[in-house]
Amino acid sequence: MKRNTFLRTTLAAAAAFAFGVAPHAGAQTILKFSHTDQPGGARNAAALLFAKAVEQYTQGRYKVQVYPAAQIANDPKAVEQLQLGGIDFTVTSTGTYATHLPTLNLTMLPYLVENFEQGWKLYDSSKWLQAQFAKAPEKGFRFLATWEAGFRDMTTKEPLASPADAKGKKLRTFPNEMMRWTLESMGFNVQIMPLPEVYLAIQQGTVQGQENPIDTIFANKFYEVAPNVTLTRHVYSPIPLTISEKTWQKLSPADREGITKAAQETAVWIRKEIKSGQERQIAEMQSRGAKIASPNLAPFRASVQPAYVKAKEKYGADVDAILADADAVRKATK
Repeated sequence: MKRNTFLRTTLAAAAAFAFGVAPHAGAQTILKFSHTDQPGGARNAAALLFAKAVEQYTQGRYKVQVYPAAQIANDPKAVEQLQLGGIDFTVTSTGTYATHLPTLNLTMLPYLVENFEQGWKLYDSSKWLQAQFAKAPEKGFRFLATWEAGFRDMTTKEPLASPADAKGKKLRTFPNEMMRWTLESMGFNVQIMPLPEVYLAIQQGTVQGQENPIDTIFANKFYEVAPNVTLTRHVYSPIPLTISEKTWQKLSPADREGITKAAQETAVWIRKEIKSGQERQIAEMQSRGAKIASPNLAPFRASVQPAYVKAKEKYGADVDAILADADAVRKATK
């Protein structure tokens, strides 16, 4: 090796160590992370934090490229791309994964938990839920950590004081069997469409509203076209982060450990971010003209009982299992 070449290489390596970046022998591998949140949303912020941590914990061997706002695919298609190896990571509602693991539909049962702490405990400790997650590698993806989105609420053009106001109204949701049963039990006519199309659909009158967690409502500005924000909190809806099983099998044990660590550390951050940010987001939406309503939830709880009946008819003992875990969590965590 010529002296100048050797000197440049040595100085580059020294600089890398000085700035805390370990040099790596081969070319850096790019991993694709697709999600549907807007660039200003908490989900995207978490994805960027995760990307930074992955690069750090793999000593620069891997770099995560984040594609927000459904640039690559909507939520259902992103899971399909995971299975094919077209993308490496996605983060979406547990109910989206239920297309491939049908028992996960039961995570969308209405009013399972009452607050964030109960939701975290359920997802972290439920033996039934962990057993469902363990089936995912056979389907082509793997759960790394449970990130947060929050409880799902309604935004509608007209006020929604009770289920009586839902009768005959077209409401957008994502493709999930349990969610459809719940919303139909309330009285809505359910419309399925990709998230990026929802704002225009409400604006044009194709649907009268939609349901999503507050952070998603805020980031997508749905309150601008459906100004009645009703805090129904009908479903607790975290967003597990998953990796393509094809990608996972290519990783060394050390890189698997590093990526899992990055996923779990980011989960801690986004849980705190979503919980602490809700009051601020609600206040800001209100300052921009949204009408915030906290209705009596008893009529909503009563209206969704037919959804439980349908779930029991189809899933049998699995319903009993998740309800037992949720009941234990509610009793132990106030």
